[in-house]
Amino acid sequence: VERRQVQMVAEERVQYDAALDEYQRFLQDKNIRLGSANGWRNFVMLSAKSPDGRRAMHAYRRHRQIALGTASKIRVLEEILKAHPRDRVLIFTNDNESVHEISKIFLIPAITHRTRTKERKEILESFNKGEYLGLVASKVLNEGVNIPEANVAVVLSGSGTIREHVQRLGRILRHRQGKEAVLYEVVSKDTVEDRISARRRRHEAYEDE
Repeated sequence: VERRQVQMVAEERVQYDAALDEYQRFLQDKNIRLGSANGWRNFVMLSAKSPDGRRAMHAYRRHRQIALGTASKIRVLEEILKAHPRDRVLIFTNDNESVHEISKIFLIPAITHRTRTKERKEILESFNKGEYLGLVASKVLNEGVNIPEANVAVVLSGSGTIREHVQRLGRILRHRQGKEAVLYEVVSKDTVEDRISARRRRHEAYEDE
């Protein structure tokens, strides 16, 4: 597992900090701790009851969107793809918009929850045969999909759940003789995403990295 930290560009950092400050002020005013048992539930309920609350929820979503989709990650992805010209590379993102953007930039097939079953099957078969060397997807590949030929995965963005991340590790670490696999985790430095990444890496799935 290789972790790559990226710096936001100046404009992104300003927007991120502004959004972070706005939603955290609301949490402080309402005495909400997101890390507590009912923290997220309380935030959702109270944010729906006032204009300030709705702005706070929008700011929360905005700050996560900026961290997960910073332009610096695209540059790092390009470097990774150049370093693995003959490998089968899976790329994971958190939203369909990013999936389609990456698909267009790097001319690789994409799979989302909107991809029809037949097309999805054809794409996966072509990937396993080596007809495609890259594939970008969102959460739709988290469970129940067999991709034995994948040996490189790049997580550009995703949820904070350890389960989801371990599933992604499993895509490329399925045992096959002579197979060497690597997972790149690309995170925005000094953001909530950075802290979530650190929490995931304390899980037992990383013990042998």
